[in-house]
Amino acid sequence: MRRCATLSPMGSTMWECPHCQRRFANRNQFHACGTYELEPHFAGSDAKVRLAFDRIVSLIRELGPVTVLPEKTRIAFQVRMSFAAVMPRKRWLDGHVVLARRCTHPRFTKIDYISPRNVVHHFRVSDPADVDEEVRAWLAEAYAVGEQRHLSRRADQPSRPSSLALDEDRRPPDH
Repeated sequence: MRRCATLSPMGSTMWECPHCQRRFANRNQFHACGTYELEPHFAGSDAKVRLAFDRIVSLIRELGPVTVLPEKTRIAFQVRMSFAAVMPRKRWLDGHVVLARRCTHPRFTKIDYISPRNVVHHFRVSDPADVDEEVRAWLAEAYAVGEQRHLSRRADQPSRPSSLALDEDRRPPDH
């Protein structure tokens, strides 16, 4: 694993890991080095799982350039930072999008707070038809997070509506 040390300013050149050649917005970004192939992630998966993945990739590419990063346990989507990922299973894709706010929706199976402006929303799709306009909207919002546009907001603008209270079981630690 590699540890993050120095932040690169937004818009600056991406740092490339000298070991695995993966590019990051942050110099010395904490990560697991390795190069992985896409196809092994779909070994044993139903054909509709791959079709749902292909639909997600297509929607993201409509938003702009993206790097599809097969990793050891997931397939990540990255602009300046990773903004979404999927984990193919036999009959479905488990996925998540990183939003700059909490978005309550019945299709989200779990919400994790990484930081105040990086909120991970987990979901599941079982069919290409599940990758609909709602998923497209989540991917578009997450893509902006991947570009780090959410970091250029003025400090007095809230990253999520102030009326939304954090769930007790999802509240970030106080340290």
